[in-house]
Amino acid sequence: MDRYSHVLGGLLGVACGDALGGTLEFLSEAEGRIRYGYLKDIIGGGCWDLEPGEVTDDTMMTIAVAEGILDNPENPVKYIGERFINWYNSGPKDIGNIINLALSAYAECGSWEIAAASAHGFNEGISAGNGSLMRCIPVALYYKDPDIMIKVTEGQSKLTHYDDKATRACIFYNKLVSGYLKGESKITFLKEMLSDYPEYSKVLNISKCNLKSSGYVVDSLMSALWCFINTNTFEEAVCEAVNLCGDADTVGAITGGLAGAYYGADAIPVRWSEKILVKDKLTELAQRIASQELGDGS
Repeated sequence: MDRYSHVLGGLLGVACGDALGGTLEFLSEAEGRIRYGYLKDIIGGGCWDLEPGEVTDDTMMTIAVAEGILDNPENPVKYIGERFINWYNSGPKDIGNIINLALSAYAECGSWEIAAASAHGFNEGISAGNGSLMRCIPVALYYKDPDIMIKVTEGQSKLTHYDDKATRACIFYNKLVSGYLKGESKITFLKEMLSDYPEYSKVLNISKCNLKSSGYVVDSLMSALWCFINTNTFEEAVCEAVNLCGDADTVGAITGGLAGAYYGADAIPVRWSEKILVKDKLTELAQRIASQELGDGS
């Protein structure tokens, strides 16, 4: 399988998880079952009244990260921030609380460091949300040099999320993606990585009923990892993730990105991918990322 398939799988995987999960956003698992059964199709609706295939902030900010990298691969964080502001000014229907606070603060002060700290303080010292994790995968898809990848991953997270837990989750996630792009074994590689990220080690033995599909970044990544390692296909992983309900679009997006990068674009159900309204944009970005040369650090 060529690199392009894995890159497109990562980007399109985010969008499919996002669009599928948007229907179940903010519902309890019991409410989701009553209304939709076990959701397997992208039908839109939900709290945002989505069109079938419409995506939310998860995918749109992922696009912003990818575009910022392509704007200036050698120094992308400033350009990623500019893309965030352009998206914010477009009046999106869905924007997370911490990101909203940070972007509105940046509009006033013009400093990302101050903006992130302000959002952290305004939210009573709680900024370990999943908003920087949901969008970070383009960094791993682009940069082959691990040091550059880690630096940019941290930089994009710190634009809005002051808490180191958010940064740490992004780096862990992108290290996994980078490894899977190189052909690492799903479970063996994860176990190796867990030695550096022990806060996630219980994912190997936690029961599904104890997962928390919340906006807290540790909960979100734990749920996504569980769904990825306890299934055998892209579709199974994403369906398990979104049907946890709660923060379904973001947990779905995180799972979809990881599974898509691992399995490749051909593993994504056509009945999902053909509905994604921003598919052409994601395809264009994947082509540009997959053809890049700078990502190897040269």
